[in-house]
Amino acid sequence: MDDKIKIIDLFAGIGGIRLGFENASKHTIKCVFTSEWDKFSQQTYLANFNDFKVYGDITQIDENLIPNHDILLAGFPCQPFSQAGLKKGFSDTRGTLFFDIERILSSKKPQMFLLENVKQLRGHDKGRTLEIILKHLKQIGYNNVQYKVLRARDFGLPQNRERIYIVGFLDDTINFEFPKPTFEPTRVGEILENNVDEKYTISDKLWAGHQRRKRENKLKGRGFGYGMVTENSEYTNTISARYYKDGSEILIYQEGKNPRKLTPREAARLQGFPDTFKIPVSNTQAYRQFGNSVPVKVVEKVAEQMLKHIKLPSKNKKQIVVNSID
Repeated sequence: MDDKIKIIDLFAGIGGIRLGFENASKHTIKCVFTSEWDKFSQQTYLANFNDFKVYGDITQIDENLIPNHDILLAGFPCQPFSQAGLKKGFSDTRGTLFFDIERILSSKKPQMFLLENVKQLRGHDKGRTLEIILKHLKQIGYNNVQYKVLRARDFGLPQNRERIYIVGFLDDTINFEFPKPTFEPTRVGEILENNVDEKYTISDKLWAGHQRRKRENKLKGRGFGYGMVTENSEYTNTISARYYKDGSEILIYQEGKNPRKLTPREAARLQGFPDTFKIPVSNTQAYRQFGNSVPVKVVEKVAEQMLKHIKLPSKNKKQIVVNSID
């Protein structure tokens, strides 16, 4: 009988949340279902997680066919609630991707879940979006739900990335506490590679454009044009999925020449992925994937706190799923 902790990984991207849980659990978890619609992200995921099958669009998958599991993980997109929902008194989640999490939680009732999203979810539509999410979670039995915005640079990664983490338990008696920041010293130089190819140095035209935008924004009272760091900087701006376009949010200073972009490996390190993590896709796709992913160290710390409360599967308790996806 397999007594490992079973997880499912929804909106999985390249598996950053799963990786955080694997690290925290010392590899005592088993992923029984993964969903990710982007074919390039699937490619990276499959290259790093033992050829585990990745299913596509979660909106097309019947929740009854998903295997039983102990923990649901989902880094779901912050998709605005639909106009149709607004017409129904802002209480309907259909038409949003949160609905797919809701229907799976309602059907399978895992012990706990972790949802991750952009910090702005907390204030989206004056807080009403988050209120609706919490209300719907309570309606399906998850009264014990907490959320907190955590910052990557407070947990040993040299990046000023803030994300909201929503943790929920079926057991109302669990007293969960979010991890306390470790405040390990951070330095951008720790993630930089040596002898970087010249192709990562930005062109004169692009550099001139960055500087021009910065001047124009300053005149308009806006601060952003580009973000420049050195190896001695404590942290970078948040890397985004659009980093492949011009690298403006994180440029690395180079003595006597134009600044350069991060390499894909540096982008991976910035998010806490180990150097053993394979990058089988183009640079453009790699930047998108790491920009969309999660800071693995932060997830690992949250997972450690969650796993303290897991009830290990009983060896006598058979979990049988009729017609489950194989």
